[in-house]
Amino acid sequence: MRGPHNIVRLIRTGATFERTGAMNLVLDAFEAPKILRGIAHALGWPFKWLGYNGDPNMPPATRALSALGPAYIKFGQVLSTRPDVVGSELAQQLRVLQDQLPPFSREEALAEVERELGRPWQEIFSEFSEPIAAASIAQVHRARLISDGTEVAVKVLRPGIERAFNKDVDAFYFAARIADLFAPGARRLRPMEVIEHFDGVVQGELDLRLESASASEFAANTKNDEGFQLPNIRWNYSARRVMTLDWADGTALGDNDALDAAGHNRRELGERVLSLFLRHALRDGFFHADMHHGNLKVAPNGDIIAYDFGIMGHIDEYTRRVYAEILYGFIKRDYKRVAEVHFEAGYVPADRDVDEFARALRAVGEPIFGMDATQISMGRLLNYLFEVTERFGMETRTELILLQRTMVVVEGVARSLDPHINIWDVAHPVVEDYIKRSIGPKAMVQDLGKTALVLARFGPRLPGLVEKALMAQTHETASKHGIRPVWLIPGGIGVVAGGALASLAVWIF
Repeated sequence: MRGPHNIVRLIRTGATFERTGAMNLVLDAFEAPKILRGIAHALGWPFKWLGYNGDPNMPPATRALSALGPAYIKFGQVLSTRPDVVGSELAQQLRVLQDQLPPFSREEALAEVERELGRPWQEIFSEFSEPIAAASIAQVHRARLISDGTEVAVKVLRPGIERAFNKDVDAFYFAARIADLFAPGARRLRPMEVIEHFDGVVQGELDLRLESASASEFAANTKNDEGFQLPNIRWNYSARRVMTLDWADGTALGDNDALDAAGHNRRELGERVLSLFLRHALRDGFFHADMHHGNLKVAPNGDIIAYDFGIMGHIDEYTRRVYAEILYGFIKRDYKRVAEVHFEAGYVPADRDVDEFARALRAVGEPIFGMDATQISMGRLLNYLFEVTERFGMETRTELILLQRTMVVVEGVARSLDPHINIWDVAHPVVEDYIKRSIGPKAMVQDLGKTALVLARFGPRLPGLVEKALMAQTHETASKHGIRPVWLIPGGIGVVAGGALASLAVWIF
């Protein structure tokens, strides 16, 4: 319950932020108004002695969040994907937030496995290791299936993690509500929206069936991608709190010495990581949004293996087309077209000047094209682009922020493999291929076909829908101005004509 009892939790939180020196850093990042700063310091400074000290070797913000526990660590990780909220400097610090916590015992993990799968673990696994990785929400064990002898990874949620998270999230909501009520100037920071976003992400990760489903969908989308593979999900041994998938054998993508010793071409691997990410984002609109070194391996045959599907990004088809046109426009240095795309998509208000916006975009693109291959960054380009579009009144689009953040991570992985990779050279064929398939005449015919199918499915309901719309507008008009024929009702002709055209389209197709 989001009541006053949460004040105790907020005092401990404020005290920890004061004690670690993170309070002013966080308030500055959020550009918090004076009244909110006063409330935050009042909740923290007098009780500084109650705060956790944390690891003094960490930066202040990560030190405070790590000391406060799993929910705060996860909150920091989620905020690292939102530089639009916390600013780019703090987001950069939070990206390296340590997600290593003391593991819970093997016995507790086995008890969870038995509860979730409904039978003794000895009937499922012939081997079950001590924990090999422990994070804020779950930990991983290496095991072997009795059924076919396959080595698997078993991910198990921490005991009681749902209750612990819900308590902390409840306090987060309470803090957001205080900010809304007592600091109207903080509403531009959208505190409730930020917490709701965090809550949604965490609730998804607390049900491993959803992560399994994401992995399964990702595998279906990418099954024909050459040089890329995903571990197979074992649905028979997975449930809400347990996820079992084939063990991914390979060399860590971040271990350059081991990759060289194994004879892998690091430049080719770096280019493939970039092109795969862009292909997944543009072609499928569903991409791995946490593609750092720790979630990537290289198989003995040279395939890149991805795992850990807790954070996935989704972009609808229309937004993908807009994003591709924007990227392609920058690649071609056609800034007028990039500006027009923003206006056509409604990203920038129509009352702004297209030519002025195009000149601002040129100021973003040209300095980047003047850099050598080691400095060119698509992630930096998107970051600059968001800064410019914000000045021209574009509202924040969360899906593009996540895409930009992942692009930065993927570029970092690629550059760690070969610092001389030219991002534009890798991106050009992927983006150009998508443009040809999704924006040309062929795509237009496909769009018309999809529209016809939708109309055909709703064909039997169209007369009723048109009649209801007409009746509703007639009654509304009659109540204000007296009854008039439908063709005299504002918009009435449009409704009738629209219904007629829709019916005609169904008949034709």
